[in-house]
Amino acid sequence: MCYDAGDPINQVYFPQTGMISLLVTTGGGKIVETSSVGREGAVGLQCGNGPCRSFTRAIVQIGGNFWVISSPRFEATTSRSAELRELIFTYTETLWAEAQQNAACNAIHDGSSRLCRWLLQCADRTGSERMLLTQEFLAEMLGVRRTTVTLLAQELQKLGILRYSRGKITILDRAALEGCACECYEVIRKLSTVAALPTPSQRS
Repeated sequence: MCYDAGDPINQVYFPQTGMISLLVTTGGGKIVETSSVGREGAVGLQCGNGPCRSFTRAIVQIGGNFWVISSPRFEATTSRSAELRELIFTYTETLWAEAQQNAACNAIHDGSSRLCRWLLQCADRTGSERMLLTQEFLAEMLGVRRTTVTLLAQELQKLGILRYSRGKITILDRAALEGCACECYEVIRKLSTVAALPTPSQRS
């Protein structure tokens, strides 16, 4: 876990190949993903404007390489750059917009189209068509039963869109997967593209 809801943000995480999920947990222990962050962004950027606490739980859902910088060091860098402060503001606004889109998606769209949307986002944010994702984890992220995930994955596998075995998912036909995803995938993709942080080469 990077930090829990209410924890001080003491580090900023820049995923390079993995993915971090931002989660809200209920008193009953249920989990809902509000947004996710991959190579297009970072987690904890708001600390660039001064000490603050996390509104959500942030955990690494897909392992990979991550750059990490301490909050004091990041805040010192941000204080010297108006351009960086503007970038933080824009990206934070984008995460809020994505959270709102995800809320609408979870309320309106069926499990199959949401699963397709979520897998496409994972591929975009990790830079890989292969992912390690258990059925239990997918069920939590989508807010459905584990058995529902099994049935949905099996159907997509029968169509030749993906291969799913022992927690390993491989996208075989991306175009078909996009065709099965709800409209929210394209909306969120455009939001992420507009507010994407500089690439690793540009950050160095």
